[in-house]
Amino acid sequence: MSKVEPIDAIAAPASATPAHGVPFGEAVRVWARVAALSFGGPAGQIAVMHRIIVEEKRWIGETRFLHALNYCMLLPGPEAQQLAVYIGWLMHKTRGGLVAGTLFVLPGIIAIMVLSWIYAIFGDVGAVQALFFGLKAAVLAIVLEAVVRVGKRALKNRVMIGLAAAAFFAIFFLHVPFPIIILAAGVIGFVGTKAGMKAFVVGGGHSKVGDKQVADADSLLGESVPEHARPNLAWSLKIGAVFLLLWLVPVAALLLLAGPGDVFSQISVFFSKMAVVTFGGAYAVLAYVAQQAVGTYGWLRPGEMLDGLGMAETTPGPLIMVTQFVGFMGAFRAPGGLNPLLAGTLGGLLTTWVTFTPCFLWIFVGAPFVEALRSNKALSAALATITAAVVGVILNLAVWFALHVLFGEVRGVAALGTTLDVPVLSSVKLPSLVLTLGAMLAVFRYKVGMLKVLAVCSAIGLIYGLALGGV
Repeated sequence: MSKVEPIDAIAAPASATPAHGVPFGEAVRVWARVAALSFGGPAGQIAVMHRIIVEEKRWIGETRFLHALNYCMLLPGPEAQQLAVYIGWLMHKTRGGLVAGTLFVLPGIIAIMVLSWIYAIFGDVGAVQALFFGLKAAVLAIVLEAVVRVGKRALKNRVMIGLAAAAFFAIFFLHVPFPIIILAAGVIGFVGTKAGMKAFVVGGGHSKVGDKQVADADSLLGESVPEHARPNLAWSLKIGAVFLLLWLVPVAALLLLAGPGDVFSQISVFFSKMAVVTFGGAYAVLAYVAQQAVGTYGWLRPGEMLDGLGMAETTPGPLIMVTQFVGFMGAFRAPGGLNPLLAGTLGGLLTTWVTFTPCFLWIFVGAPFVEALRSNKALSAALATITAAVVGVILNLAVWFALHVLFGEVRGVAALGTTLDVPVLSSVKLPSLVLTLGAMLAVFRYKVGMLKVLAVCSAIGLIYGLALGGV
């Protein structure tokens, strides 16, 4: 009987001292520091990683960092967490990727779980409602700012603007599923480039990330490719099989034992599907999650999705960690024979497992072949058109949030062969409108940082709510 190889043995022969001279224990401490500072969404998280890994520690150089980042941008899922897995794997093989990626999400897992418990137990308490009343206004302003920020980067010509408009129309008016929009945008970009259309020709992706340029030759890893990072089909198949089983066996077991109608089965299947279509960042996929979690499964009420996003914005880790709150509330409200809090905890952890396990799979299998992907212009164009479509999807998210933050009543109106959500103007919430306008002024006019806007709006909401005895 053959013995089972440990994961790191699959990756490459173990070595006591890495060639680059960075002890594994030191790497663990550095990744824990990166995780503790990972606020501010992917842009802020990538900047923190660059400052510590490239500028301060000089583990890798600027070119290699951008090389990895461009690859992660091609993948579904949170690019900042995947970048951590990539660099960790590059420095210390499979165990380095596992540690870096796990530590990156661990603070968010703990924080969101604690906040979910508080929300489930004390959500009806006036002080908690007032706090989230302020958070919602800030989150709406931040999502609108994301539309503008991504739009400036992605909408370089009229064709890209048209794609963004078409994506918004498709998801808002026609209720076309998010995965279909992403697939269609990618195909349009790929075919457009093959046809030689100039509108789909994109630049080199990311430019300089930080203030200090560190040449690859001056970094600890140097310019050479480590032995374990070179393409090896047998290695990719082995490690891919391991993580595919880790991801899908729990899903299959739940479907077999509990049935497709069980809330845990629904959570595992839905978020597994989400893990393969989450191109374009957290804000884009949240429109898809909100559409399904609120409208299809009934796990959340519309305003609660905003509450969850507020939690994710104010805690370290990827914004996509809001999905843990979604899974928690879904299982909390349909616990079966379990205690509701236990069911919610299991639902949240299950969501996190099927959301992030594929991220390790994409990196460990695909990273050795990253050069081939980066040199393919058609794939780069597909990414560019997906990003353009994402602008329309994020705009849909902002409109959806605005309807439920600023108005007390939203009605379905038949139009264009479908049902549109239209606000009842007489139900406008003036306090929410005023606070949202103030948050937008702070974000767009005075460029106030995200955490400050969230903190001030939360404080104002708390004071206002306590003064009135509720909101």
